[in-house]
Amino acid sequence: MEGKNEQRAGLLYGIGAYVMWGLVPLFWPLLNPSGAIEILAHRMVWSLGFVAVALLVVRRWAWIGELARDRHKLGLIAVAAATITVNWGLYIWAVINGQVVEASLGYFINPLVTIAMGVLLLGERLRPVQWVAVATGLAAVLVLSIGYGRPPWISLVLAFSFATYGLVKKKVNMGGLESLAAETAVLFVPALGFLLWLAASGKSTFTTGGAGHGFLLAATGIVTAVPLICFGAAAVRVPLSTLGLLQYLAPVFQFGLGVLYFKESMPPERWAGFALVWLALSLLTWDALRTARRNRVLAVKLLATAAAAPAAAPPAPAARPAPTTASTPAGSPATAADSTPTGTPAAASSTASSTAGAPDPTP
Repeated sequence: MEGKNEQRAGLLYGIGAYVMWGLVPLFWPLLNPSGAIEILAHRMVWSLGFVAVALLVVRRWAWIGELARDRHKLGLIAVAAATITVNWGLYIWAVINGQVVEASLGYFINPLVTIAMGVLLLGERLRPVQWVAVATGLAAVLVLSIGYGRPPWISLVLAFSFATYGLVKKKVNMGGLESLAAETAVLFVPALGFLLWLAASGKSTFTTGGAGHGFLLAATGIVTAVPLICFGAAAVRVPLSTLGLLQYLAPVFQFGLGVLYFKESMPPERWAGFALVWLALSLLTWDALRTARRNRVLAVKLLATAAAAPAAAPPAPAARPAPTTASTPAGSPATAADSTPTGTPAAASSTASSTAGAPDPTP
């Protein structure tokens, strides 16, 4: 019962995280007249402050010393910080410039880009259905390029930057809060320097936009950190396959807001391009679920086979020591009884038990 409650709570945390990420386009226009770069700088500065408080509450500071001594990991953190800067900045710019639908496309095609990067950079092999999905995604980009009259560069930059960010994060192997704290710490000094320069030149909206506007800019730290905290709580409670399905909630909400709330145009060729993307994602999801089910069935079969395998025969008892009053010549019956030839039932039983649990190579 407790396990079910934990899984239910994890599911709610996951839904909450992705719904918040999906609804965040409603927040960025509230920061007008701030520009995208000023909003981005505030997001970096206030995110670090909020995450630092969260880490202080949970008392998780030991990782800082370990990270400071690991130059390789510090380099990866710097790369992650650079890629997430591009991703955050472009996404904010797209939303406040009326490109919510194209921005949502970037997160729709992100799984396809991640798979393509796995093949090109890591030498991973794809299953046939995955190849079909990637090819369908490429066809979608071509159709959308014709529809927009240009390549959907916002979508492509968002997808590739976030896929790169995910690849680097996988190599860093840090918790969500810790990773965000490290990345924003790298970005803190240039972001704060930019904000101070804006204030000194009289261009800062934080100091001239009133208390309400200043509060909203400070709230960018909460908007960034709270969904991440919910995601971290979900990740330890529900299977990754469930999180993989939930990830589509964010771009679905973003797309819906772009079409229904922001009233962005959707000519037929864009609907056709998005339909191809959704088809590719459906193929990926179906293939992932089918593969997971096959792996579960194979695991059950292996466990059943191992349980049914005969126990290895007990070792033959040691021969009695020869009487002290007489010597045992070599080749006598006592010596012969000590050795067990390989063709005996004991040996055969041992061989059978070692091979009974071997998995069937066919799926």
